[in-house]
Order: sequence, then C-alpha cells, then structure tokens
Amino acid sequence: MRRAQEADRTAVEQIVHDAYEPWIEIVGMRPMPMEADYAALIAAGHVHVMDGLEGLIVLVPEDGVLLVDNVAVRPELHGKGLGRGLLAYAEQEARRLGLPALRLYTNVRMTSNIALYTALGYVETGREELTGGRAAVLMRKELTQEPEQPEEPGWP
Repeated sequence: MRRAQEADRTAVEQIVHDAYEPWIEIVGMRPMPMEADYAALIAAGHVHVMDGLEGLIVLVPEDGVLLVDNVAVRPELHGKGLGRGLLAYAEQEARRLGLPALRLYTNVRMTSNIALYTALGYVETGREELTGGRAAVLMRKELTQEPEQPEEPGWP
C-alpha cells in the first residue's frame, strides 16, 4: 500500500469508474464516488492504492474518527478479499493516527456492501437523505486495542 501520486490519477479514476459502474442501474444514478475530485483527494494525501493498482481506499481523518470515503477494487478481482484487506488497512491507519473508530456511508441500495461492512464489525448509526435523491446508510466501527487478524494471509 502507498499513497497515490498525481501520476496515478488516471488509473484511480478508472478503477473507481469500473468498480461503481454496475451500481448505476441499481442506485438509479452515478454513485457519489464517481463524482469525486480525485486530483484534489490525491493532492491532499487521502487516496491510498495497492502497489499494483488493483484497488484503492480513500481515507479522510476527522475529529475522533477516520472516514472511509471510498473503497474500490477492479471488478475482475472482486471476491478475492481485496476489499476486506483495504478495510483492514484503514483500521491500521486509524490506529496509527490515534483514532478510535472508523465511519463510512453507503447507498441504501448497495445491500451487499452493507452486509460486508456489518460482517466486518461496522454497525448502522443512522440513515440520511442526501442531495439528488440519494439515501445513505451511516455506519461506524469502534476499534479494539488489538488489531483484528485479517482473513487473507499477508494483508496488507
């Protein structure tokens, strides 16, 4: 894992596009990560990529929590545990920053993502209507003192 550089921006935008394009029909519009300003997010140091650009995670430190703003994996690699590995990396980053929790939000129609986050220990903290007819499920995970062992060997 490493922080994305400006030279990675095209690849980052392609990964996000490819990962979220299948959700357009389900959500009824382009998911919010497809609308993000990746040049600004990369410049701010918020985009973390896997060394081979198989996936990425956008992490934004906030007051007392680390926001997991986006997790995206190349579609041909779905189901291989990379998303779980990226979320385990987020936990490591939160601990490194001294933050006791992570938070994220996802579209209410992204039920498979909600199920994954729940399985990883995130709990729903609310629901919110967003602009443009979007509705989000808000989730949070309190971190334990000891990091949980990732399911995939060698992660991250």
